[in-house]
Amino acid sequence: MYFLGIDLGSSSIKLSVLDAEAGKSVASVTVPDFELEINAPQDGWAEQDPQMWWQYVKDGIVKLRNEEGVDVKKIQAVGIAYQMHGLVLVDENLAPVRSSIIWCDSRAAQIGDETYEKMGAKDCQEKILGSPGNFTASKLKWVKENQPEILAKAKYMMLPGDFIAAKLSGVAQISTSGLSEGALWNFKENRLATEVLEAMDLPSSLIPEIVPNFGKQAKINPEVAKELGLCEDVYITYRAGDQPNNALSLNALNPGEIAATAGTSAVVYGVSQTDDYDVNNRINTFLHVNNAENFKRNGVMVCINGSGILYQWLRKILSEDKKELIDYEKLNSLASESEIGAKGLLFYPFGNGVERIFNNKPAFSGLKGLNFNIHQKEDLVRAACEGIVFALNYGFEIMRNVGVEGKVVRAGKANLFLNPIFREIFVNTTNTILELYNTSGSEGAARGAAYGFGYFSSLEDAFSGLECVERTTPDPDLVKEYRKVYETWKNGIS
Repeated sequence: MYFLGIDLGSSSIKLSVLDAEAGKSVASVTVPDFELEINAPQDGWAEQDPQMWWQYVKDGIVKLRNEEGVDVKKIQAVGIAYQMHGLVLVDENLAPVRSSIIWCDSRAAQIGDETYEKMGAKDCQEKILGSPGNFTASKLKWVKENQPEILAKAKYMMLPGDFIAAKLSGVAQISTSGLSEGALWNFKENRLATEVLEAMDLPSSLIPEIVPNFGKQAKINPEVAKELGLCEDVYITYRAGDQPNNALSLNALNPGEIAATAGTSAVVYGVSQTDDYDVNNRINTFLHVNNAENFKRNGVMVCINGSGILYQWLRKILSEDKKELIDYEKLNSLASESEIGAKGLLFYPFGNGVERIFNNKPAFSGLKGLNFNIHQKEDLVRAACEGIVFALNYGFEIMRNVGVEGKVVRAGKANLFLNPIFREIFVNTTNTILELYNTSGSEGAARGAAYGFGYFSSLEDAFSGLECVERTTPDPDLVKEYRKVYETWKNGIS
């Protein structure tokens, strides 16, 4: 039996086909061949066209059909992971009525703050475990206030992955975990947070059918199945935001287990069995994918918006030929040519919207200690890698303060974790063991689909074939060196 996993990112869309019996992926593709465009009509805004996502998902399935030895007719179910917090508004025909306001868009931060004050800190923290911040509910309120004529055309609001599921099935749905990432879940009473809707004067009729993360949520539309070359009996059996799904992909499902990513943004995601929150609203807590009645599992997350996107920026500005950019291996090599502390150069990687660790206030990237007579491009790259890890560790400290911690961090061997220097900085700054796995979000979504379909009797079985390919442990001497540089960096935050 085959299962399809789709990972809808803001830079690309990845698809994997899992052979459930073998427990391994038989094919993976990425579409398109270039990075997806993010539109910024105004400063602090970020939008993408949902129809563009759908077209590339279809292109990806066609690409899989052309992979040697892959019979997509064997696909039994689909799992979908997606960029979190985005707002998609559709009409009764499931057609978007405007572009999606995506995760790194900052325009609604003030609305979240105003709602937090209106509801009261105690009420918000006890019920939704923080502030509505810049999450999906606040984005929806922004549309109501600024584009009421567009909201009037909308039948449903949903998250990016829900839109792809709706295009596949013809059914509008949203998951419990998805509601929690949109600041629309009441953790105290395990239900839709109608209090937030009421405080924002938003109609609950915009919320589509609520489904669990796993299970036979909807059957694929026969016409869509025919167009894509799939069987008509294919079900959508799993959906989750990219960070909960990344944790699933790494088999991080129980308290004390921690997953990390360093893609467009950098994230540390810890699993907890309690309703944790930071009184200063600097971390995010969501329902984890395996949360169930009488089996509480939450994901506590720290996110740094400017991670891989900073590395992309470095790649562009350090390339002599703008049409033929230097590759990431060259950047990694440059980082190794500098020393710990980058000769006193400090990089603050906050240049991609408001940052949750600063309570959703605008934060900006910058260099400190730059000396034109000393610093070269290798120091710039080294300082960037250190700055990204230092920002993550700053968030890690907040997580530990609310009781979420672990000694081992799991990550996929991808993106910045491919860089040996980045790995060295990470393990010795966070003082944790780093385990790397050859897996991906799309493969994890495929495993989730297989479990949701009922092929695997437990999630443990679904990940029995997952193996650690590399393990890095802290060096006590390097821990001391990086601690000194980190404290200097931390003291420079204003």
